[in-house]
Order: sequence, then structure tokens, then C-alpha cells
Amino acid sequence: MHTKEEKLQQFSRLLDIMDELREKCPWNATQTMESIRPMTEEEVYELSDAIIRHSPQEISKEIGDLMYHMVFYARIAQEAGDFDIADAIAKVCEKMIFRHPHVFGGDDRPTTAKEIADTWELVKAKEKGGNKTVMAGIPDAMPAILKALSMQEKARGCGFDWEKKEDVWDKVHEELGEVEEACAEADPDHMELEFGDLLFATINAARLYGIDPEVALGRSCAKFRRRFTYLEENTLKKGVKLTDLTLAQMDAIWDEAKAKGL
Repeated sequence: MHTKEEKLQQFSRLLDIMDELREKCPWNATQTMESIRPMTEEEVYELSDAIIRHSPQEISKEIGDLMYHMVFYARIAQEAGDFDIADAIAKVCEKMIFRHPHVFGGDDRPTTAKEIADTWELVKAKEKGGNKTVMAGIPDAMPAILKALSMQEKARGCGFDWEKKEDVWDKVHEELGEVEEACAEADPDHMELEFGDLLFATINAARLYGIDPEVALGRSCAKFRRRFTYLEENTLKKGVKLTDLTLAQMDAIWDEAKAKGL
């Protein structure tokens, strides 16, 4: 592993490269925060994929790509006279020091990871002077599953959570019943609301049992893709269109895919 000096040298090198690109590359010179934002979102998902695949080399690469984007934003802000990368780093350093008094504040009380997690949102609220609600920091543009999970975690950090994880199943069953009632009424707006409540409750259950709902749903999507691809490929081999098969015939091939462990 590299020394601290070597790490600083590489970060300095990245800053120098950004300066050169911003001044001499026509494409880089014309970019704005708005234009690179979609690319940043893509990089975040690529990092997430690498983590899920447990690929250290890919994780390293994607961290570098994201760091480049962070430096890019800071450079654009510097040109506008708003702030520079040192300001951004200073802010996060101050924030981490404030939020960890058991490490930096001389508070030597024994602290467990659970105690820190359970009071995290209260510490953050104190940092903001109590003028900002806990949920205000959750971006509206965040994907719904991640947003629901973030809201539930923030509520938990304020002590608003199930006393026993098993209690969540009553809520899941309640929401499922309400979905069935709404569907019987055939009111689209009511159905949409109740399906949302059911999904929210299911995400809550996954969280309580230590399951990342995004990863879990991703695995189910991957499994569905494998099995449906098997269905398509085996249909084409027989010179038959998928749409020409009956549901029973498709189910039979689907079961073959399951039997093969796909």
C-alpha cells in the first residue's frame, strides 16, 4: 500500500490533470455541473455494481472515476468563484469531527457501533441547530427503493422503529390486504397508493432482517433475465416464435430453466 505522501502526490496529480484538461481540452472546457451530473449518476451505479460483484480492481477503477467527477465539480465552482476543492474537503472533515465526539472530542465513554447508528440522526440534527428536519436531506430524485430505505434508516436513527423485527409482518400483511381491496374497487389512484404502501412495508421488512432490498431485487431481476433468455433461446432453436407458444408450453420451458439452476 502507498504512504500518505504518495497518496497526496496522486491527488495533487489529479488536480493538475484537471487544470490541464479544463484549460486545453475543448470538451472538458465546455462542461457544466448540469452536463456532467448524468455521467456522475452512471458512475455511482457502476461503483455499486463493482461492489456487488466483489471486484477489487473494478471498485478501485470506479472510485477513481468518481473522484475525477468530484474534482471536476470543484474546478467548475472554483472558476465561478464559489468554492474550491479545499473548501469541500474542509467541510467534510469538520462534519466528521463533529459527528464523532467519541473519537475526536475527548468523549471517552464506551460507544458501540449500534449506539452510534441509533443516535446518528439526532447528532446530525444537533449539527444543523435543529433547523432542518431529518427527512429534508433526502433528495427527491433518489430512486424510490433507495429513498424508502434512507427514510426508514433516518427514522430508526431517531428511535422511530419496530421494537421487534418480527412485528413488521403484521404491517406487511395489512398492506397486502389493502392492496387487494383497492384492486377490487378498481380505483387506479387508490391502487397506486396501496401498492406503494406495500412496497414500503416490504422494504422495511428487508431492512430489519439485514437484507439490502436493492441488491435483493437486483438478484431477482438477474434470475428472471436468465430464465426468460433460456425460454427465448430454446424457442428459437425449434424455429418457433415465442408468441406462438401457449402459456403452458412456456411454463414447461421455464421449469426446465429452474431445474438447471438458472
